[in-house]
Amino acid sequence: MSCRRESPKRTRRRGSARGKKSWSKVNGSGAPAAKMPALKLFGRKWLAATDDLVYPGLFEIFIRITWFVLMTIACIKYYDVTWRCRIGGELVRVFLAGELILLGVVTILLFAIVTHSSKGAIADTHPRRLVEPLLTVKILLIFPEITWNILGTFWIFTQKVSCSDDNYTIPVVEGLVLFDWVLVGLSVLGLALVFDPLGSMGLKDKTVPDSEEHYRVSNIWMRRFKFFWWMRRDESAHETFQHVAGLLSALFRGTDLVPTDVMAGCILLRVRQKRETLEMRRLHIFNRPVYTTDTREIFDRAPSWMSLEWAQHYMQLSIASYAWLFVMYQHVCTGCFRLIRGMTCCACFRRKHNVIIDDNCCFCNLAGVKYLSQLSEDDILYASFRNHLCEIPFCVIADHKTESIVIVIRGSLSLRDLITDIAAASDAFEADGLPPNSMAHRGMIIGAKFLLKQLDESQILTKAFTLYPQYSLTLTGHSLGAGLSVLLGLLIRPIYPKLRVYAFATPAGLLSREAARVTEEFVFTVGLGDDLVMRLSVDSIENFRTTLMITLQACRLPKYRVVLNGLGYALFGVPHRDLERMWRNGNTMGSSPGQLPLLADPPTRDIETTILERDVALRRYSSVRLYTAGRILHISRCNSKLQQKKSDEDGGENCRYEMRWAQAEDFMELSVMPRMLLDHLPENVERALTALLRQKEEIPTDIDVV
Repeated sequence: MSCRRESPKRTRRRGSARGKKSWSKVNGSGAPAAKMPALKLFGRKWLAATDDLVYPGLFEIFIRITWFVLMTIACIKYYDVTWRCRIGGELVRVFLAGELILLGVVTILLFAIVTHSSKGAIADTHPRRLVEPLLTVKILLIFPEITWNILGTFWIFTQKVSCSDDNYTIPVVEGLVLFDWVLVGLSVLGLALVFDPLGSMGLKDKTVPDSEEHYRVSNIWMRRFKFFWWMRRDESAHETFQHVAGLLSALFRGTDLVPTDVMAGCILLRVRQKRETLEMRRLHIFNRPVYTTDTREIFDRAPSWMSLEWAQHYMQLSIASYAWLFVMYQHVCTGCFRLIRGMTCCACFRRKHNVIIDDNCCFCNLAGVKYLSQLSEDDILYASFRNHLCEIPFCVIADHKTESIVIVIRGSLSLRDLITDIAAASDAFEADGLPPNSMAHRGMIIGAKFLLKQLDESQILTKAFTLYPQYSLTLTGHSLGAGLSVLLGLLIRPIYPKLRVYAFATPAGLLSREAARVTEEFVFTVGLGDDLVMRLSVDSIENFRTTLMITLQACRLPKYRVVLNGLGYALFGVPHRDLERMWRNGNTMGSSPGQLPLLADPPTRDIETTILERDVALRRYSSVRLYTAGRILHISRCNSKLQQKKSDEDGGENCRYEMRWAQAEDFMELSVMPRMLLDHLPENVERALTALLRQKEEIPTDIDVV
């Protein structure tokens, strides 16, 4: 039994001879001739574009008009009173008049900036050519505003002004001065948010070699990371920071993408993917993977340990590794009461608990693990909650239900974990049983070796198997924990050849292909729907970056319209009328790749090769493509109209799911889907496994195919 599932087909395209010809037509050298959309002011680029000022400008217009009206009312009401001030009445009148003039001038400028910023498509900067000079004038007016506020503050808050006590002239003017400082502060904060430390690079020196630019950008990222002083003392901090800085430099160097371009591009990619899917269906070339709800058909030829029952059980243990934070996340109001029974008050003043590492004084993390796993404290043989760079919390549990010693590794939950995830470059990984020259995720290699070191130092596995000699060894984890479980399993498999790994939402960029095939013997990977992390790797991000820029070039709407439409898409879905009208010539694929103003144009860089080439060997950073690991069970929601209606009525509790065995190659391309973040959450993966078990117990019924 199967039910229809809509999933966009990912297409791969290479730069063709026609594409190269279009590049050369631009300026004869292969560099794009169109103006770059990043905002350029005072001799540097900023993290904003000329079409980013519509909504901020409208907000500031609203504030300034409101303030202008209030000041006008204050002037009308208190103007005559200022003539009766004992001293300084003329200063109050001068200050109010000056403020009204500055407010009026700035408001008129804002209207002009918003009007010009709303013109033209995202990649078409010519209609917005007046935004930069207008914005320059507006920024320069901050200095007269500051000067006038300083004078007003000096006049009002000193003895220069003294009025009678039977009116509110002075308190009102003091309030006006204070709010003017708020306006100035907001303007300065806005400039700080869009300041780019690398903004001067490429404007003053356009002959900077690519390696020199990479070095400069990497140093900037290194300084940003070192700003987080609490990470500098971590054992692997410097090495990890270097790797992450190099990766981020390679991903963003050579483009003028600003954050709002990425946001608008994601909205456009969602529309584009839906349009392409419908077009392929119309042409009968849409190859839909075959899913089924028949559990027997799926697991008929799988090993007995690969089952929904055990997957659901180990998913619950993986959730337990998130400890008290997950309890508070699920039960915001009652979480404390649920945890308090498992806490040990003032544990830091009692006899040291040897098996609990780096928990807090009340053992809140341990209490969370016990509550979520429903295990006794005696069954938790070892727990390390130490969270440094590439050093992830984990527990060793005696699971009597499955008669196994379980190593449960936590997924990403902190900024340190996020940096471990981002250290995604490929590095050599050696373990017995792996093919020569195997590669793996660099940050997770370091993390797996840290785990192995802790296990060896504590000798916890030896002690555990002394207590339970008949038990087997199992590793499990979600997200980052899943990737670490796989790599740790490879490292200790020579000692424990019968170990099993249950990995949930395993990241895509984990192992080279031949190494990933080896893991299919002992790793059971479960993924849900459009999970972003299962498709996230350096390779897929580079493909995504290229597709994003081409899609932005093909859009004919201004950015503010795209963002506004995106809000509507999130609430009501993508209407069919928008599938065609958003693109130049009605075709996203027909736009010329030779006119991409989002690409920087140093003459030393072969743009066709650097940006559009999809061959792995020619990439700027990812020299080896990494894949997800294990035998992959992919779960999807049934998209029949009847099931969607029932799911909506009961809040998704009775949503039906289907599944199939997938290949690692199925998770190589990023796609923008409504549930790409929600499908990664551990509670949603556990809910899907529970629903499949419930479906298995039900009498099989046909599902309407629409």
